[in-house]
Amino acid sequence: MPKATLTISSKNYSSWSLRGWLLCKMAGLDFDEQPVALDDSSARRELLLLSPSMLVPRLTHRDVTVWDTLAIAEYLNEIQPDAGLLPADRAVRAHCRAVSGEMHSGFYNLRSALPMNLKARHTDFKVFSGARPDIERIKEIWTECLEKYGGPYLFGITPTLADAMYAPVCTRFRTYSVALPPPLQAYCETILAWPLLQEWTDGAVFEADEIDELEVEF
Repeated sequence: MPKATLTISSKNYSSWSLRGWLLCKMAGLDFDEQPVALDDSSARRELLLLSPSMLVPRLTHRDVTVWDTLAIAEYLNEIQPDAGLLPADRAVRAHCRAVSGEMHSGFYNLRSALPMNLKARHTDFKVFSGARPDIERIKEIWTECLEKYGGPYLFGITPTLADAMYAPVCTRFRTYSVALPPPLQAYCETILAWPLLQEWTDGAVFEADEIDELEVEF
């Protein structure tokens, strides 16, 4: 049987590609990566937040093609229900879906003000006022989950869909030196040390292409 294929764009800049890739890895899916060139116009529009729809990442598995990160997550949960992408308890599962959906549909100001850039480090970055409510809301979500389920991941001792959804936020907070209270910093460090994220980051380091609009300097 042929492998699945996951179409992705930049490993350095694409938070959505990272999320889809993490979910496939977490589900134990055997897949090939199919990169889209950065000069592809549709991929570039998505990275620059100029597209109303996200067609990358896109998973092709058997006779199914599915895009949109949450749709990919639900599909993977159906075919690999024992992978733990969603918690076993119904109420906890609903909570996980809710915070993942909030990440999926919201935080636009954070995305635009602090674009994902795994190679960059800004030690004195001015976070504009529009992004601060997004940061505060994310801190609320993380605090509630970590206190309620005990950590080190958002829903307990193993990573779930929620951690895949918020992993790019952890990289953003590192890139732009966003100050966090110790429990939330510890959560970020857990995610940044996650072997799957380190594997993705290693791939990003070798990308030669750059998108000038995402190379913010302040």
